[in-house]
Amino acid sequence: MPKRALITGITGQDGSFLTELLLDKGYEVYGVIRRSSSFNTERIDHLYQDPHVTDTRLRLVYGDLNDSSSLNSILRATRPDEIYNLGAQSHVRVSFDVPEYTAEITGVGAVRLLEAIRDVGIQPKYYQASSSELYGKVAEVPQTELTPFHPRSPYGCAKAYAYYITLNYRESYGMFACNGILFNHESERRGETFVSRKITRAATRIKLGLQSKLYLGNLEAQRDWGYARDYVEAMWLMMQADKPGDYVIATGETHTVRAFLDEAFGYLNLDWKQHVETDPRYYRPAEVDILKGDASKARKAFGWAPKVQFKELVRLMVDHDMALANRERAASERSGEPNTSSWGAA
Repeated sequence: MPKRALITGITGQDGSFLTELLLDKGYEVYGVIRRSSSFNTERIDHLYQDPHVTDTRLRLVYGDLNDSSSLNSILRATRPDEIYNLGAQSHVRVSFDVPEYTAEITGVGAVRLLEAIRDVGIQPKYYQASSSELYGKVAEVPQTELTPFHPRSPYGCAKAYAYYITLNYRESYGMFACNGILFNHESERRGETFVSRKITRAATRIKLGLQSKLYLGNLEAQRDWGYARDYVEAMWLMMQADKPGDYVIATGETHTVRAFLDEAFGYLNLDWKQHVETDPRYYRPAEVDILKGDASKARKAFGWAPKVQFKELVRLMVDHDMALANRERAASERSGEPNTSSWGAA
Protein backbone atom coordinates (compact mmCIF):
# COMPACT_ATOMS: atom_id res chain seq x y z
CA MET A 1 0.00 0.00 0.00
CA PRO A 2 1.34 3.45 -0.87
CA LYS A 3 1.81 5.99 1.89
CA ARG A 4 -0.96 8.55 2.22
CA ALA A 5 -0.26 12.23 2.92
CA LEU A 6 -2.58 15.09 3.81
CA ILE A 7 -1.49 18.65 3.01
CA THR A 8 -3.09 21.84 4.22
CA GLY A 9 -2.10 24.81 2.07
CA ILE A 10 -1.70 22.55 -0.97
CA THR A 11 -2.46 25.40 -3.39
CA GLY A 12 0.42 27.53 -2.10
CA GLN A 13 4.03 27.65 -3.25
CA ASP A 14 5.28 25.02 -0.81
CA GLY A 15 2.18 22.87 -1.11
CA SER A 16 2.54 22.55 -4.87
CA PHE A 17 6.23 21.59 -4.71
CA LEU A 18 5.59 19.15 -1.86
CA THR A 19 2.74 17.54 -3.81
CA GLU A 20 5.06 16.96 -6.77
CA LEU A 21 7.71 15.46 -4.50
CA LEU A 22 5.31 13.10 -2.76
CA LEU A 23 3.66 11.96 -5.99
CA ASP A 24 7.11 11.23 -7.42
CA LYS A 25 7.74 9.06 -4.37
CA GLY A 26 4.54 7.08 -4.93
CA TYR A 27 2.34 8.65 -2.26
CA GLU A 28 -1.39 9.18 -2.39
CA VAL A 29 -1.92 12.89 -1.68
CA TYR A 30 -4.98 14.58 -0.24
CA GLY A 31 -5.02 18.35 -0.33
CA VAL A 32 -7.25 20.52 1.86
CA ILE A 33 -8.82 23.48 0.07
CA ARG A 34 -11.39 26.01 1.27
CA ARG A 35 -14.76 26.38 -0.39
CA SER A 36 -14.99 29.61 -2.35
CA SER A 37 -16.74 31.05 -5.39
CA SER A 38 -13.63 30.61 -7.51
CA PHE A 39 -10.85 28.04 -7.82
CA ASN A 40 -7.34 28.88 -6.69
CA THR A 41 -5.52 25.76 -7.85
CA GLU A 42 -3.23 27.23 -10.53
CA ARG A 43 -0.06 25.92 -8.89
CA ILE A 44 -1.24 22.30 -8.97
CA ASP A 45 -3.41 22.29 -12.10
CA HIS A 46 -0.56 20.83 -14.17
CA LEU A 47 -0.66 17.69 -12.04
CA TYR A 48 -4.16 16.93 -13.26
CA GLN A 49 -2.80 16.67 -16.80
CA ASP A 50 -0.88 13.56 -15.77
CA PRO A 51 -3.09 10.52 -16.50
CA HIS A 52 -1.29 8.56 -13.79
CA VAL A 53 -2.27 11.16 -11.18
CA THR A 54 -5.77 12.34 -12.08
CA ASP A 55 -8.46 10.90 -9.80
CA THR A 56 -6.08 8.24 -8.47
CA ARG A 57 -3.26 9.57 -6.31
CA LEU A 58 -4.16 13.26 -5.95
CA ARG A 59 -7.46 14.30 -4.46
CA LEU A 60 -8.70 17.62 -3.11
CA VAL A 61 -11.00 17.75 -0.11
CA TYR A 62 -12.89 20.70 1.31
CA GLY A 63 -11.94 21.89 4.77
CA ASP A 64 -10.74 24.87 6.77
CA LEU A 65 -8.22 25.36 9.58
CA ASN A 66 -10.86 27.59 11.17
CA ASP A 67 -13.36 24.71 11.36
CA SER A 68 -12.62 21.78 13.67
CA SER A 69 -15.52 19.65 12.43
CA SER A 70 -14.25 19.71 8.85
CA LEU A 71 -10.76 18.67 10.00
CA ASN A 72 -12.16 15.77 12.03
CA SER A 73 -14.23 14.61 9.06
CA ILE A 74 -11.25 14.78 6.70
CA LEU A 75 -9.02 12.77 9.03
CA ARG A 76 -11.69 10.11 9.54
CA ALA A 77 -12.13 9.77 5.79
CA THR A 78 -8.48 9.87 4.71
CA ARG A 79 -6.56 8.41 7.70
CA PRO A 80 -3.20 9.74 6.45
CA ASP A 81 0.24 8.40 7.35
CA GLU A 82 1.75 11.91 7.19
CA ILE A 83 0.20 15.34 7.69
CA TYR A 84 1.90 18.51 6.47
CA ASN A 85 0.34 21.63 7.97
CA LEU A 86 1.37 24.35 5.51
CA GLY A 87 -1.87 26.31 5.65
CA ALA A 88 -1.60 29.85 7.01
CA GLN A 89 -2.19 33.53 6.47
CA SER A 90 1.44 33.76 5.51
CA HIS A 91 2.08 37.39 4.59
CA VAL A 92 3.98 39.15 7.38
CA ARG A 93 3.00 42.71 6.46
CA VAL A 94 -0.67 41.76 5.98
CA SER A 95 -0.70 40.19 9.46
CA PHE A 96 -0.50 43.69 10.95
CA ASP A 97 -3.74 44.52 9.14
CA VAL A 98 -5.58 41.28 10.05
CA PRO A 99 -3.95 40.13 13.31
CA GLU A 100 -6.97 38.25 14.66
CA TYR A 101 -7.52 36.30 11.45
CA THR A 102 -3.79 35.53 11.28
CA ALA A 103 -3.90 34.17 14.84
CA GLU A 104 -6.96 32.01 14.09
CA ILE A 105 -5.57 30.36 10.96
CA THR A 106 -1.79 30.42 11.44
CA GLY A 107 -1.78 29.79 15.18
CA VAL A 108 -4.98 28.20 16.46
CA GLY A 109 -5.41 26.26 13.21
CA ALA A 110 -2.47 24.10 14.26
CA VAL A 111 -4.05 23.05 17.56
CA ARG A 112 -7.35 22.31 15.81
CA LEU A 113 -5.50 19.92 13.53
CA LEU A 114 -3.48 18.33 16.33
CA GLU A 115 -6.58 17.88 18.46
CA ALA A 116 -8.42 16.35 15.51
CA ILE A 117 -5.62 13.77 15.27
CA ARG A 118 -6.19 12.89 18.93
CA ASP A 119 -9.96 12.82 18.57
CA VAL A 120 -9.93 10.52 15.55
CA GLY A 121 -7.39 8.25 17.23
CA ILE A 122 -4.91 7.94 14.38
CA GLN A 123 -1.12 8.12 14.68
CA PRO A 124 0.24 9.95 11.66
CA LYS A 125 3.52 11.80 11.50
CA TYR A 126 2.84 15.55 11.71
CA TYR A 127 4.82 18.40 10.18
CA GLN A 128 4.28 21.99 11.34
CA ALA A 129 5.47 24.76 9.04
CA SER A 130 7.35 27.05 11.39
CA SER A 131 9.17 30.18 10.28
CA SER A 132 12.32 32.22 10.75
CA GLU A 133 9.98 35.09 11.68
CA LEU A 134 9.93 33.43 15.11
CA TYR A 135 13.34 34.98 15.77
CA GLY A 136 12.30 38.53 14.90
CA LYS A 137 14.55 40.80 16.94
CA VAL A 138 17.36 38.30 16.85
CA ALA A 139 19.35 37.38 19.94
CA GLU A 140 22.27 36.00 17.92
CA VAL A 141 23.52 35.52 14.37
CA PRO A 142 23.19 32.93 12.93
CA GLN A 143 20.00 31.53 14.43
CA THR A 144 19.81 27.87 15.48
CA GLU A 145 17.18 25.64 17.06
CA LEU A 146 18.34 26.95 20.46
CA THR A 147 18.14 30.68 19.66
CA PRO A 148 15.42 32.42 21.74
CA PHE A 149 12.33 33.61 19.89
CA HIS A 150 11.35 37.28 19.76
CA PRO A 151 8.68 37.62 17.05
CA ARG A 152 8.03 41.11 15.67
CA SER A 153 4.70 40.66 13.88
CA PRO A 154 1.28 39.08 14.48
CA TYR A 155 2.35 36.43 11.97
CA GLY A 156 5.50 35.65 13.96
CA CYS A 157 3.49 35.50 17.20
CA ALA A 158 0.95 33.13 15.63
CA LYS A 159 3.78 30.92 14.38
CA ALA A 160 5.26 30.89 17.89
CA TYR A 161 2.00 29.49 19.26
CA ALA A 162 1.89 26.86 16.50
CA TYR A 163 5.51 25.91 17.22
CA TYR A 164 5.01 25.48 20.94
CA ILE A 165 1.67 23.67 20.67
CA THR A 166 3.33 21.19 18.30
CA LEU A 167 6.11 20.68 20.84
CA ASN A 168 3.54 20.33 23.62
CA TYR A 169 1.55 17.63 21.81
CA ARG A 170 4.75 15.74 21.07
CA GLU A 171 5.78 15.78 24.72
CA SER A 172 2.30 15.31 26.18
CA TYR A 173 0.88 12.63 23.91
CA GLY A 174 3.92 11.02 22.31
CA MET A 175 3.03 12.24 18.83
CA PHE A 176 5.55 12.19 16.03
CA ALA A 177 5.34 15.96 15.52
CA CYS A 178 8.07 18.05 13.87
CA ASN A 179 8.66 21.78 13.47
CA GLY A 180 10.48 22.87 10.34
CA ILE A 181 11.85 26.36 11.02
CA LEU A 182 12.19 27.39 7.40
CA PHE A 183 13.97 30.60 6.51
CA ASN A 184 12.85 32.63 3.49
CA HIS A 185 12.37 30.36 0.50
CA GLU A 186 11.30 31.67 -2.87
CA SER A 187 10.52 30.39 -6.35
CA GLU A 188 8.79 31.15 -9.61
CA ARG A 189 5.58 30.13 -7.78
CA ARG A 190 5.95 32.69 -4.99
CA GLY A 191 2.92 34.93 -4.54
CA GLU A 192 3.27 38.29 -6.26
CA THR A 193 2.69 40.24 -3.03
CA PHE A 194 5.97 38.94 -1.55
CA VAL A 195 8.98 41.19 -2.04
CA SER A 196 11.12 38.69 -3.96
CA ARG A 197 8.49 37.99 -6.59
CA LYS A 198 7.40 41.62 -6.60
CA ILE A 199 10.95 42.51 -7.65
CA THR A 200 11.30 39.90 -10.39
CA ARG A 201 7.87 40.66 -11.82
CA ALA A 202 8.60 44.39 -11.83
CA ALA A 203 12.07 44.04 -13.34
CA THR A 204 10.78 42.04 -16.29
CA ARG A 205 7.78 44.30 -16.86
CA ILE A 206 9.98 47.40 -16.71
CA LYS A 207 12.35 45.80 -19.23
CA LEU A 208 9.46 45.39 -21.67
CA GLY A 209 7.91 48.80 -21.00
CA LEU A 210 4.87 47.40 -19.22
CA GLN A 211 5.64 49.10 -15.91
CA SER A 212 7.29 52.34 -14.90
CA LYS A 213 8.05 52.22 -11.16
CA LEU A 214 8.35 49.84 -8.23
CA TYR A 215 7.71 51.00 -4.68
CA LEU A 216 9.29 49.07 -1.80
CA GLY A 217 9.88 49.40 1.92
CA ASN A 218 13.11 48.70 3.80
CA LEU A 219 15.88 47.95 1.29
CA GLU A 220 18.43 47.17 4.01
CA ALA A 221 16.55 44.20 5.51
CA GLN A 222 18.76 41.11 5.34
CA ARG A 223 17.29 37.71 4.59
CA ASP A 224 18.49 34.14 4.17
CA TRP A 225 16.93 33.26 0.80
CA GLY A 226 16.72 29.71 -0.55
CA TYR A 227 14.77 27.81 -3.20
CA ALA A 228 11.39 26.43 -2.16
CA ARG A 229 11.83 23.14 -4.03
CA ASP A 230 14.94 22.40 -1.91
CA TYR A 231 13.07 23.25 1.27
CA VAL A 232 10.10 20.93 0.75
CA GLU A 233 12.59 18.09 0.39
CA ALA A 234 13.78 18.95 3.90
CA MET A 235 10.18 18.71 5.14
CA TRP A 236 9.90 15.20 3.79
CA LEU A 237 13.30 14.12 5.09
CA MET A 238 12.56 15.15 8.67
CA MET A 239 9.35 13.11 8.53
CA GLN A 240 11.30 9.99 7.57
CA ALA A 241 13.49 10.13 10.69
CA ASP A 242 13.17 7.58 13.47
CA LYS A 243 12.38 10.27 16.04
CA PRO A 244 10.61 13.62 15.71
CA GLY A 245 12.52 16.87 16.13
CA ASP A 246 12.68 20.55 15.28
CA TYR A 247 15.03 21.75 12.54
CA VAL A 248 16.25 25.02 11.07
CA ILE A 249 16.27 24.90 7.25
CA ALA A 250 18.36 27.69 5.73
CA THR A 251 21.26 28.46 3.39
CA GLY A 252 23.45 30.19 5.98
CA GLU A 253 23.88 33.22 3.71
CA THR A 254 22.23 36.64 3.94
CA HIS A 255 21.48 39.20 1.27
CA THR A 256 19.74 42.55 1.54
CA VAL A 257 16.67 43.52 -0.46
CA ARG A 258 19.04 45.94 -2.20
CA ALA A 259 21.24 42.98 -3.25
CA PHE A 260 18.17 41.19 -4.58
CA LEU A 261 17.44 44.28 -6.69
CA ASP A 262 21.05 44.38 -7.89
CA GLU A 263 20.87 40.77 -9.03
CA ALA A 264 17.42 40.86 -10.64
CA PHE A 265 17.74 44.18 -12.48
CA GLY A 266 21.42 43.62 -13.29
CA TYR A 267 20.58 40.32 -14.97
CA LEU A 268 18.38 42.34 -17.34
CA ASN A 269 21.00 45.10 -17.79
CA LEU A 270 18.85 47.59 -15.92
CA ASP A 271 19.78 50.07 -13.20
CA TRP A 272 17.17 49.56 -10.51
CA LYS A 273 17.93 52.95 -8.96
CA GLN A 274 16.21 54.56 -11.94
CA HIS A 275 13.00 52.63 -11.35
CA VAL A 276 12.67 51.83 -7.63
CA GLU A 277 11.51 54.17 -4.89
CA THR A 278 10.97 53.58 -1.20
CA ASP A 279 7.62 54.35 0.39
CA PRO A 280 7.06 54.54 4.18
CA ARG A 281 3.72 52.77 3.75
CA TYR A 282 5.56 49.56 3.02
CA TYR A 283 7.66 49.53 6.18
CA ARG A 284 6.60 47.17 8.94
CA PRO A 285 5.55 48.71 12.28
CA ALA A 286 8.28 46.55 13.88
CA GLU A 287 11.12 45.64 11.53
CA VAL A 288 13.12 42.41 11.41
CA ASP A 289 16.61 43.51 10.42
CA ILE A 290 18.51 40.27 9.81
CA LEU A 291 17.67 36.58 9.52
CA LYS A 292 20.44 34.04 8.96
CA GLY A 293 19.96 30.37 9.73
CA ASP A 294 22.33 27.59 10.71
CA ALA A 295 21.06 24.28 9.30
CA SER A 296 23.86 22.17 10.82
CA LYS A 297 21.41 20.00 12.78
CA ALA A 298 19.46 19.07 9.64
CA ARG A 299 22.64 18.45 7.69
CA LYS A 300 23.91 16.09 10.39
CA ALA A 301 20.57 14.35 11.02
CA PHE A 302 19.47 13.61 7.46
CA GLY A 303 22.05 15.08 5.10
CA TRP A 304 20.05 18.04 3.85
CA ALA A 305 21.80 20.94 2.12
CA PRO A 306 20.50 23.58 -0.32
CA LYS A 307 21.19 22.88 -3.99
CA VAL A 308 20.21 26.24 -5.54
CA GLN A 309 22.29 29.28 -4.59
CA PHE A 310 21.12 32.90 -4.37
CA LYS A 311 22.18 34.09 -7.84
CA GLU A 312 20.70 31.03 -9.52
CA LEU A 313 17.45 31.47 -7.56
CA VAL A 314 17.02 35.09 -8.63
CA ARG A 315 17.80 34.33 -12.25
CA LEU A 316 15.43 31.36 -12.27
CA MET A 317 12.65 33.67 -11.07
CA VAL A 318 13.53 36.42 -13.55
CA ASP A 319 13.56 33.96 -16.47
CA HIS A 320 10.12 32.69 -15.50
CA ASP A 321 8.71 36.19 -15.10
CA MET A 322 10.23 37.38 -18.37
CA ALA A 323 8.25 34.69 -20.17
CA LEU A 324 5.17 35.87 -18.29
CA ALA A 325 5.85 39.50 -19.20
CA ASN A 326 6.31 38.59 -22.86
CA ARG A 327 2.91 36.91 -22.89
CA GLU A 328 1.48 39.98 -21.18
CA ARG A 329 2.94 42.28 -23.82
CA ALA A 330 1.69 40.09 -26.66
CA ALA A 331 -1.82 40.15 -25.20
CA SER A 332 -1.62 43.93 -24.85
CA GLU A 333 -0.52 44.32 -28.47
CA ARG A 334 -3.38 42.13 -29.68
CA SER A 335 -5.91 44.17 -27.73
CA GLY A 336 -4.40 47.48 -28.82
CA GLU A 337 -4.51 48.78 -25.25
CA PRO A 338 -1.41 49.91 -23.33
CA ASN A 339 -0.59 47.94 -20.19
CA THR A 340 1.65 49.98 -17.90
CA SER A 341 1.55 50.36 -14.17
CA SER A 342 3.48 51.12 -11.02
CA TRP A 343 3.56 48.45 -8.36
CA GLY A 344 4.17 48.67 -4.65
CA ALA A 345 5.27 46.01 -2.23
CA ALA A 346 3.73 45.29 1.13
